[in-house]
Amino acid sequence: MTRAHLESLLFVSAKPFSIRSLAKLLQSTESQVEEWLAELTDEYASAERGVRVVQNGSDVQLFSAPETRALVEEFLKEEITGELTRPQLETLTIIAYRGPISKPDIEQIRGINCTLILRNLEWRGLIQESSLSTQEIPAYEVTLDFIRYLGISAIDQLPHYESLNVCEISSPSSPSPQSLAS
Repeated sequence: MTRAHLESLLFVSAKPFSIRSLAKLLQSTESQVEEWLAELTDEYASAERGVRVVQNGSDVQLFSAPETRALVEEFLKEEITGELTRPQLETLTIIAYRGPISKPDIEQIRGINCTLILRNLEWRGLIQESSLSTQEIPAYEVTLDFIRYLGISAIDQLPHYESLNVCEISSPSSPSPQSLAS
């Protein structure tokens, strides 16, 4: 693996990585990852770049550059308070009916990358990483705020919940969560 792979992982992750987990994912050594991180940190800091590498102990993440703060905050405020887009509603519906569900499973159902959609739904407080996940890959579920906003007392009160919650992801004959979002 290369430094480009490291940069891509940092870019798509909404949460910090530990150096150890990066080394494992990149099939590399921790010292190699630290070297790549130092290169990226210097590169981002020396150029007029919109992101920075931030490291706290062994945790590392990409963040927007401090000088872009005002613009980023304005954009995020609009993103968080504006209406949900159709792709966001579809993704939220899938999570509501199938949660806890992993990002790859969501992407299999939707057929597109959902990284930014998931990040936005988390920022809005509508979804969260599931505490029930036993996999290394995080799984997502709706939050209590989402359930309360719908005016129900439990997620299983959603229409057709029982049939949609148990059917297989690849089952073409079952109604899809996407059709319920329309």
